[in-house]
Amino acid sequence: QVQLVESGGGLVQAGGSLRLSCAASGRTFSSYAMGWFRQAPGKDREFVAAITWSGGSKYYADSVKGRFTISRDNAKNTVYLQMNSLKPGDTAIYYCAAGTALGDGPRSYGYWGRGTQVTVSS
Repeated sequence: QVQLVESGGGLVQAGGSLRLSCAASGRTFSSYAMGWFRQAPGKDREFVAAITWSGGSKYYADSVKGRFTISRDNAKNTVYLQMNSLKPGDTAIYYCAAGTALGDGPRSYGYWGRGTQVTVSS
């Protein structure tokens, strides 16, 4: 079992930055691939970024490539999402997720946090 708690969301102006954190409980955190997803009002949950258990491979949605960076610290049981050059279109609830296999679909992940709101004003 893995429990995930996101933090770091908030209100920021376009062009600004935020760093999201996702703290995981459980001794097996380092064995899970981790992903970030987001969901805007009226839209489906969409993939943002993912990272393998070792941190050696990272994947991004085209919409965030070059602006967002995913990382993890297995010693701290935490995964991060550094978000730069934010746009109003990035406004959403951001969720972190843990899974045994890396993927860009929600079904690849069996554990989810409750999300943190990110709002980007124009």
